[in-house]
Amino acid sequence: MSQQRKAPTMADVARMAGVSPMTVSRAFKSEASVKEGTRRRIRDAAEQLGYVLDSTAAGLSSRRTGFVAVTIPSINNANFAETVKGLTEGLKPAGLQILLGYTDYDTAEEERLVEQFLRRRPEAVVVTGGVHTERCRKLLSNAGVPVIETWDRPSDPLDAVVGFSNAEAAKLMVEHFVGEGYRKIAFIGGDTARDRRGLDRRHGFVEALRRRGLDDRRVLAHGVPPITMREGARAIGELLRLWPDTEAVMCVSDLSAFGALSHCQRAGLAVPRDIALAGFGAYDIAEHANPAITTIDVGARAIGLNAAETIVRLLSRRDEGHDAKRIAIEPRLIARASSLRGG
Repeated sequence: MSQQRKAPTMADVARMAGVSPMTVSRAFKSEASVKEGTRRRIRDAAEQLGYVLDSTAAGLSSRRTGFVAVTIPSINNANFAETVKGLTEGLKPAGLQILLGYTDYDTAEEERLVEQFLRRRPEAVVVTGGVHTERCRKLLSNAGVPVIETWDRPSDPLDAVVGFSNAEAAKLMVEHFVGEGYRKIAFIGGDTARDRRGLDRRHGFVEALRRRGLDDRRVLAHGVPPITMREGARAIGELLRLWPDTEAVMCVSDLSAFGALSHCQRAGLAVPRDIALAGFGAYDIAEHANPAITTIDVGARAIGLNAAETIVRLLSRRDEGHDAKRIAIEPRLIARASSLRGG
């Protein structure tokens, strides 16, 4: 059975810095009575330990705040909204509420938000993805509360994980395209430096093409996440300029795929007769497009529900061991008219 790490305290910082806890308190309040050299030594100790000042401690007697901190990369992404919905539904019976932070696909912003959240002592922290800054990892590792990484399957998880392999999900699409007889296959994504999950999808896509002995060069990065319909429309135009004989394209999201579909229709290209298209995420817009867009359902709401269940179990000390903290969500390919031979 795994043990939750205890969050570092003011006393721990005081011992490392060689001062009293009162001096530590004064240093964090920027009182003039603390010499600058001492203040610097205290802050260095806090940084090394991953200590975050508890700004709510003075007003709390039960030490319970009743909220779970959650970070998501985009507020206009229906998938992340569904995950938050699942979290809210799963936490409500336990009397827990969500405090939501928006990172805009920026790990530095995630670090800032996590530090701010931890100052208020949440009952648990849920983050999107498994890639964080070094300092953010330290803060989360020393938080002393359950930490759930979602929407990913990190190789070095911080604590609990509820997610899936983006690379394996993308491989499903390659197998679908190949099964339909397509051989000149492309991938459209966004700025891979910001969207690491999108990068994982691209890597999985390329790996699957190589395994099949197919051309893996038809890969285009266009736009800054979150990728919209506009970026999808522009990207498909550029891709067809570079590789006009492309037969099938996977877009990093359904929004991007809808934009690509609209561009093809304006250009007089029939989908899927002239070019097949697919997206990712199982958005409503993919189902109701004409033709309906092939996609991959990653169970966004199920991610939230399972994360909530994990939090409640850990807080009630009903953790069943290490394996119970690794919940795998299995992506599901939904084949629709946009990629099926004959439409």
